[in-house]
Amino acid sequence: MGERFPDEFAHWCDEAAVSAVLPGENRHSIHTYFNVCPESPDGRWVLYFASPTPEGHEGDLCIVERSTGEIRVLARGVVTEDAHRVACQQWVSGGRRVVFHDLRDGAWVIVSVDVETLEERVLATGRQLAWGLPEADLVPVYGPHWDPEAYRDLDVLDVETGDLRTVVTADEVMEKYGNWISERFGGQRVSCFFPCLSPDLDRIFFKLSAPLGGDFRSKGASDREGLICYDLERSRFLFLHKRWGHPAWHPDSWTIINTPNVLINAETGECRSILDLPQFPGSHPSISPGGRLFVTDTRMDTFGGEKGDWGIVVGDLAGGHFEVVHAFPNAGGATSWRPPHPHPIFSGDGRRVYFNVGSTEWTRLYVAEAAGE
Repeated sequence: MGERFPDEFAHWCDEAAVSAVLPGENRHSIHTYFNVCPESPDGRWVLYFASPTPEGHEGDLCIVERSTGEIRVLARGVVTEDAHRVACQQWVSGGRRVVFHDLRDGAWVIVSVDVETLEERVLATGRQLAWGLPEADLVPVYGPHWDPEAYRDLDVLDVETGDLRTVVTADEVMEKYGNWISERFGGQRVSCFFPCLSPDLDRIFFKLSAPLGGDFRSKGASDREGLICYDLERSRFLFLHKRWGHPAWHPDSWTIINTPNVLINAETGECRSILDLPQFPGSHPSISPGGRLFVTDTRMDTFGGEKGDWGIVVGDLAGGHFEVVHAFPNAGGATSWRPPHPHPIFSGDGRRVYFNVGSTEWTRLYVAEAAGE
């Protein structure tokens, strides 16, 4: 699949070198999501959540050195909402820190840990963590989506200073988009949920959530929908799309990729399709650091695979060209009520793709390296 031509896509047209990041380990090793890369900004370490339990709801945050295989435990006994995003762990502060959330004594807390000293700081209580940037000190946070009454607004946390500031209130969202919110959520009070900062830190997108009263480890916890983009620099709403999908930022901070094969203008909300590509069912797309390629996961039954097989696809954002760089059975892995998906993401230099594989009883973190790199 995919025509060969002389640019970075061509490296992915030959067989990629694929391997487990931690071969032989009899426990889960899960990277958190397709919006954040597990590899440190300097390429030295890989961050993952390690759990010996079948469901993957409790475990340790670890980093492994790519060159030596040395493992360093950053935090022990971390409790997660599910195995799908585990602790939402991510690099911040240029790789000097890792930040994550954890359930401690019945309360959700946001914690940072210094990679060198292992010094830990609890930065916020009653909040959960969403997606920031590895080079920055800022991360967006929100109240638990199943019980957000105390914290309905969208806040940004500075992991250096500990300062927490509100950037968008739920009441402001209601005032702007009240007609659609009333139509979609009825009389439920909504909260701001699952935000993602743009690479230049000037914009943020998020969805809305309404509690349903169910256990937080269940699909009955909340009702979540909508894609809202907000200009942080000018304090103004940019657009609302009624469907969330699986959005991720382009490195230019002006574009959002979403399913199915769509690019969104972050200023206007205008959509354009990436042409001449098939549908990728189950897709979680993200964009290469160079801005020319995308990577996504897909169920492989529509591409001739068996039911339960998944694949990792690298494609050209200009359209028309894609390669399935790895396909694998994915019917095993963590038994969480919300199990992990592959969630592929490029490394910071664009040479590697990290993804989760559930081919055995354990969900394991894998890496694919492009040919010729």
